[in-house]
Amino acid sequence: MTSFTAFTTLNDRDRAEALGAALEEIDPAPYGVGVFEIEDGSGNWEIGAYFMEAPDDVALALLAAAYGARDFAVSELPETDWVAKVRRELTPVRAGRFFVHGSHDADAIPEGVEPLLIEAAMAFGTGHHGTTQGCLEALDRLIGSGVHCRNVVDIGCGTAVLAMAAARVWSEPVLASDMDRIAVDVAEANVAANGLSGKVQCLEAAGFDHPDLHAAAPFDLVFANILKQPLIDLAPDMARHVATGGHVILSGILNEQADEVIDVYARHGINLVHRAEIGDWTTLTLRAAA
Repeated sequence: MTSFTAFTTLNDRDRAEALGAALEEIDPAPYGVGVFEIEDGSGNWEIGAYFMEAPDDVALALLAAAYGARDFAVSELPETDWVAKVRRELTPVRAGRFFVHGSHDADAIPEGVEPLLIEAAMAFGTGHHGTTQGCLEALDRLIGSGVHCRNVVDIGCGTAVLAMAAARVWSEPVLASDMDRIAVDVAEANVAANGLSGKVQCLEAAGFDHPDLHAAAPFDLVFANILKQPLIDLAPDMARHVATGGHVILSGILNEQADEVIDVYARHGINLVHRAEIGDWTTLTLRAAA
């Protein structure tokens, strides 16, 4: 089936989010709408929608004019079996002791690794992105230094690959939360597929905003692999929910953004221990002051 995309940009977050909400109300309705900050330092936001049938060009033009956005760029996408395509092209990833793979590579798991099964059809966090790989390698370094965390949470968990990695190594209960219900469903499916049901609990929450997260705090280790601005916004809550001497692993940060994130967290008593770059992305390991 042919599908369509429509994208535009705005330089104001509030107007971008309002335009995204308005997009959901047009006819024909989009299959999905996303509003994302363009992580290039420009301050611009991208508003995109996916349609299963051709969108109404007039309705899109009126919305763009009403919110002061550029005209929508509409593209027709050819019919493609994306899952099959990704399965063909997605190779396993080794990150320290962790081996992230799809079921099609289950016979390629080397000895002496902690395997994590993530299917190609699942949400963000297959291990192939530099941010996820960076977080797994940061976890591997903590483990190698003798750290044992008994109370772990993965904020913005996506596929829950980080939560599962911690649960697999330490055999301790781990919480994983995401503000997207679909991501939570994906996380729960991955947890079951990896035999970790009962060890990883998946929650729908924005940041730490869930009673189970409040009750479980303070945490020995917090993962947050999201984006720069949400990480900065999360810093005060992070300081309230991480244990004294606890560790924080952050990613979703472009290399040139890392110093700003480090400075913000330092002002909240969470200081840099290690930083690593994979391609354009930086992963930070920090520790709350004792």
